[in-house]
Amino acid sequence: MYNRHLIYNNLKKRYLALLLILFTVTAFGQSNFYRLSLGGGAGGTYSFTDVKSKPAYAGVINLDYHFTPFITAGLEFQTGLIKGGDREVSPNKEFTNGFMAYSLNAKFRAGEFTDFYYSNFLNYTKGFYIGTGLGVIQNNMNSIVRTKIEKNGSLYTFPGYDKSNNFLIPVNLGIDFYFPDGWGDIRYIVNINYQANLTFGEGLDGYDDTLTIRKNIGSPPDIYNFFSFGVKYTFGPKGLTGKSIR
Repeated sequence: MYNRHLIYNNLKKRYLALLLILFTVTAFGQSNFYRLSLGGGAGGTYSFTDVKSKPAYAGVINLDYHFTPFITAGLEFQTGLIKGGDREVSPNKEFTNGFMAYSLNAKFRAGEFTDFYYSNFLNYTKGFYIGTGLGVIQNNMNSIVRTKIEKNGSLYTFPGYDKSNNFLIPVNLGIDFYFPDGWGDIRYIVNINYQANLTFGEGLDGYDDTLTIRKNIGSPPDIYNFFSFGVKYTFGPKGLTGKSIR
């Protein structure tokens, strides 16, 4: 009877120890994360249109939903300036576009596909991402040169619109750096992002010579680049991931 009781106690201790080990391993490999993030940032713009670009600036606001800590989709709003041209140099065009852009973006980060816990390099780069989406840009020419004097003395008016809307495709390349709060949950994200925006139409620089100058026909789409630094704050309901992101 005594032996049976001793064997039973030993089995119970081993069983409890095994449960503790399994619970510890499971908890170690899981983390909570917030489903929502709100952020803002600022940076510089540079365009590729029918005239030479000038550096300008813009700001951005993001609201993202986190399917996992490393896969997100969200809304983005940008506003600022896009500049280009020189009225003193042929073709005597110059513009300042006070634009607003709205887009839906999805981003995929390296941490979703790598086992970063066992590698310092993979851990440092787990926030590296690529992404794309679809949006609309509202072009508003704050200033633009519409006329020039031809060699024969006549006055030529550049065709185009001071206000227009164009579809755009944003292509994002960047990295997130994660910072926990006092409870160990990822609450703050510092972001560096490079975005190239391909626009459909001739509204970005305010000039549309497609009907009068054949060289524009079949030309590549107008593009503006936006390089920004930003900060995001995570909040809302929590999800559970099988990877420890702390």
